[in-house]
Amino acid sequence: MNLLYTFDPESAADIMAIIAQNLRRRRLERGLSRGALAQMSGVPAPTIAKFEQRHTISMTSFVAIAKALGYSKDIKALLSEPIYSTLEELETINKNKDRKRGRNELDKLADSFIP
Repeated sequence: MNLLYTFDPESAADIMAIIAQNLRRRRLERGLSRGALAQMSGVPAPTIAKFEQRHTISMTSFVAIAKALGYSKDIKALLSEPIYSTLEELETINKNKDRKRGRNELDKLADSFIP
């Protein structure tokens, strides 16, 4: 049993709001209207507006926008490296790195993983 506890107050909605804010900031820094970004990315301007205001977007649209703004490398790097907090987690990652399928081991995960 893991005795360490990490408190993460951010919800998925909080993270989406931050990403939407960041996207809007990058768009405005380049002096782009939503219409111009829509032309560059192929994502309709109302979809961009909805994301900036309500923080919902499909992964495909988000990637297209990020690519149009020059963030392809950053998107590809997302989740590319394992995250671990203990030596036991690192050992599990190394043991399972070539697996093609997962196992249903939620009980073990709950005891060892720190989000």
